[in-house]
Amino acid sequence: MEKTSAAGPAAPKRARARNRRGEGSRLREDIISAAAELLDETGDEHAITLRSVARKVGIAAPSIYPHFPDQPAIMLAVVQREFAELETLLRSVVQEAGGDPREQLYAVCRSYLAFAKSHPERYRTMFGGLWMPTLGDNSLTEEDLVSLGSTAIQVLVDVLTDCAAAGQCAISDPALDAITLWLSMHGLAHQRAVIRAFPWSEESIADSIITRITRLKDA
Repeated sequence: MEKTSAAGPAAPKRARARNRRGEGSRLREDIISAAAELLDETGDEHAITLRSVARKVGIAAPSIYPHFPDQPAIMLAVVQREFAELETLLRSVVQEAGGDPREQLYAVCRSYLAFAKSHPERYRTMFGGLWMPTLGDNSLTEEDLVSLGSTAIQVLVDVLTDCAAAGQCAISDPALDAITLWLSMHGLAHQRAVIRAFPWSEESIADSIITRITRLKDA
């Protein structure tokens, strides 16, 4: 039965306008955005289907196939775009922090935690909390997965390298120490998300983690 209200029958959702020639990339981005919005709304990767994404975009489900062969490919594109946005954010805060590697290090870690807090469902998907694709039964490859986030973590590696070169911290392997520091930040972000009444100062804990892991020297 058609849904009605005091103002009369509800208007059906209008179909998306057909793309002009050469605008296929716009539809691809619309599909990715729709999937990300569904993830924000539901917190459930399984709610993101070809049908649900098509409905949100306003297209027929078969219109997705020229852009994505299956649902995991859409999810991969969502995660890739979120990592690209995270990398852009981290590089921008490095620039804003000026030329002091110590301040850059604090800025990168704090911005990472802020990103996790402001995009909880996308963050969990990026780091495997929601999205755990199985290779072999979809279009994804091992390379698709192992390369995720590598350029974003490189920002932290570069900052630690500069910090050590400036004599501000005592590390010997920036790549390894960056992973160690990231794992600690990730643990803090996760606990902050799952504990309803987080009883500690997130910033002071983050600063303590940074200082201890990198053996940051006094200013």
